[in-house]
Amino acid sequence: MKAVILAGGTGSRLFPTTYVINKHLLPIYNKPMIYYPLSLVMLVRIREVVFVVNHEDIPLYKKLFGEGEELGMKIMYAVQEKPLGLAHALLSTEKYINQDSVCLVLGDNIFFGHGIAEILFQAKGDVEKNGGAYVFGYFVNDPERYGVVEFDSEGKVISIEEKPKNPKSNFAVVGLYFYDNTVFEKAKKIKPSWRGELEITSVNEEYLKEGKLKVKLLGRGFAWFDAGTHDSFLEAGEFVATIEKKTGLMIGCIEEIAYRNGWISKQKLEEIAKRLSKTDYGEYLARILKE
Repeated sequence: MKAVILAGGTGSRLFPTTYVINKHLLPIYNKPMIYYPLSLVMLVRIREVVFVVNHEDIPLYKKLFGEGEELGMKIMYAVQEKPLGLAHALLSTEKYINQDSVCLVLGDNIFFGHGIAEILFQAKGDVEKNGGAYVFGYFVNDPERYGVVEFDSEGKVISIEEKPKNPKSNFAVVGLYFYDNTVFEKAKKIKPSWRGELEITSVNEEYLKEGKLKVKLLGRGFAWFDAGTHDSFLEAGEFVATIEKKTGLMIGCIEEIAYRNGWISKQKLEEIAKRLSKTDYGEYLARILKE
């Protein structure tokens, strides 16, 4: 399985902050926003990642991640030429994915919760073994802003709808999806929505029609932030700060995960820690080396 992380777009909901910088490079507390979705796919040991970015932002991402060598990964870059929807962005990565299954993550989505890695491993394993699609639902007060999933009395998915005026439930589909390789075939088949975009919800509907869509609900023990607005951006930063100060453990520390996965050596981690020695981030990495 390979991962696709969507990190393009204009960030218009965060204007004027994002006039001159890609929103995914803005800091959520003490690290760039993009670290959080990247750390998530690293937790489930996905080692090959494609970032979908704006053409003008490629130098910035390459300065931050290179080709992934510092993390023991392979990082590739695809460009979505026009903002024509999430499914359209996914299609821009087809040549990089080849015959693999896909974990798709939105670059402004942040997840936290005990056991999240185990849940994602289960979803990853299910798709790799049985095919189909595996997505996640989260209870929200404003479902009209999201793709909304509807269940019958036995908990079976019966519909999924993008930004409905009259939502059939309060369960939003979050920006984290696992797909088999037929996702590209399905994305090519769907039609643009009333917004003129190829919606990822339409792709999920294709899986639902085939009886191959699984939805796992993330309960009260999980936090999910769509950090694309000023308020949610601030909330996410305050949440990360609170957790890290209380526990002394970092959320989204990509070098720590790479080291614990055995992807980089102790020597490499030490090198990175020294480079960042004047920061709390560097001190944290140095502390890991002493464990």
